[in-house]
Amino acid sequence: MDKACMLCHQTQADADICGEKTMKYKLCVHTYCQSCFICCKMGATITCCETGCNRTFHLPCAPHGQCVTQYFGAYRSFCWEHRPQQALRPCPSQDNTCTICLDTVEDNISYKTLGCPACQDARFHRHCIQRLALHAGIGFRCPRCLNQEPFMTEMLIVGIRLSKRLAFLLPAHKAAGTSTVPT
Repeated sequence: MDKACMLCHQTQADADICGEKTMKYKLCVHTYCQSCFICCKMGATITCCETGCNRTFHLPCAPHGQCVTQYFGAYRSFCWEHRPQQALRPCPSQDNTCTICLDTVEDNISYKTLGCPACQDARFHRHCIQRLALHAGIGFRCPRCLNQEPFMTEMLIVGIRLSKRLAFLLPAHKAAGTSTVPT
């Protein structure tokens, strides 16, 4: 079989490493090409950007594995271990409710619970702030303090996708001055 694998694009790869090529529905793939570390199925095309990390995953599997994809610049992706983390100070007065839906959030900042870097007080569920980011258009800002630029930058870095109308407002070089730190 001289067709190239549609995942690694190799025609002559070591079968001991990549496995034998198989054809199914006119698609040619090596048996071991890119297994998703979340669902364990083949065909994962996203690799963690951390040097030395070889975890690969499917884009739809990313949220289940608490992976972060940054939807700006180079569109980098990170596994759960290497994803950017927010560096917010603890808020003893925090009432542990999502500023958007008013349901309970986790006590600590995590993949599922995000916070505003400007006021340091607002907390929200990842899915709530993602929904707001897609529907607010150019009015996307912290729902509590109404800060926009540092808030948008932080949300981009932790993997919140902005509406296409809003993405052009934030220069890529501003991302360097955020409070987010990789682990």
